[in-house]
Amino acid sequence: MEDFERARLDAYFGKIAACFAPVDRPAAFLITHLLPERPAFVRGVAGVTELRAVLPKPKSVHGGALRQVEGDGYPCDRLSRGLFSDPERAVRYLDARAAGCPVVLLDVGGYFAPSLEALCDRFSGQILGVVEDTENGHRRYAGLDKTPCPVVSVARSPLKDPEDFLVGQSVVFSTEALMRNRGDILHGRTALVIGFGKLGSSIARLLQAKGIRVAVYDIDPVRRTQTLSQGFAVTRDREAGLREAGLVLCATGSLSLRGEDFPQLRNGAYVATVTSSEDELELAGLPDVYERAHVGEHVTRYLTTGHYFYLLNGGNAVNFLHGASVGPFIFLIQAEILAASAALARGGLAPGMHEISPADRATIAATWLDYFNR
Repeated sequence: MEDFERARLDAYFGKIAACFAPVDRPAAFLITHLLPERPAFVRGVAGVTELRAVLPKPKSVHGGALRQVEGDGYPCDRLSRGLFSDPERAVRYLDARAAGCPVVLLDVGGYFAPSLEALCDRFSGQILGVVEDTENGHRRYAGLDKTPCPVVSVARSPLKDPEDFLVGQSVVFSTEALMRNRGDILHGRTALVIGFGKLGSSIARLLQAKGIRVAVYDIDPVRRTQTLSQGFAVTRDREAGLREAGLVLCATGSLSLRGEDFPQLRNGAYVATVTSSEDELELAGLPDVYERAHVGEHVTRYLTTGHYFYLLNGGNAVNFLHGASVGPFIFLIQAEILAASAALARGGLAPGMHEISPADRATIAATWLDYFNR
């Protein structure tokens, strides 16, 4: 990113912060993919909150971005599922960074969900609420028996549609690049897309446009009808789909392949995902008879007598290998995260799931167009 691009991005987030910043800024903890353009977003978050810590997702950390964020004076702490799956540990962590403060939690993937009730009950300050960015995280919060504070989700916002579409495109690009590094290509293979949500449908459409035969598996009958209406084959039997596919793209945000599913894969099939391996694949359940060998950059072959398949990027999101860039469209949803943080700071939201208003989204879209539609 060139200097003038950084300046424009900082000006954009400054304008968003000026539109939405609350009178009293709460403390905040930010979970984020720390990609090259992300320091500007971090500074934007600091424009509407008192940012106490950045917790980069461990499998998507760009070294230069990390150094820049730390150089700007924002502490970066190590993130793991274990940090917030243990309520006592989670409470101690927040008390160490923001004791007695009102706090907003900015999440990507439902990390805070297992300890949210304990944080609301036992943290020395006050949890004002959570902002969640992903569909996977949205479902984790919505599935809680009790939502003890407001959760403002941007996962289903129309401002996220461009990002979701372009992320799907980047997944296909990275998958093809890794295959080509081994001398393989997409053409001549049947692709199975597991999950026909926003990302899965984007992946399926691009593969189809490339002339690839695409089948889709989804447990939701409504989505299966949508799949058929868009010209894709629907497989009702996941095992049959796995046996026929030379490429399997997992896009559910939850568990796509169980341990017992892997032996059903067609010989020589490639497997790629749109999210972390811990969410999408049950690799720990893979039979021990499989031997693992690195056979290319970010390509692992799993081999046993009479059967083998290839796993891309260790089962983690393949698009992060090539920057996962979706251009300036990512700044739409990042601005909505700032607006959601400000809404929580202002108070008045009951415990439960919320979205920001259409009027606020229109303000964000208009501001974005002023800066980036050039």
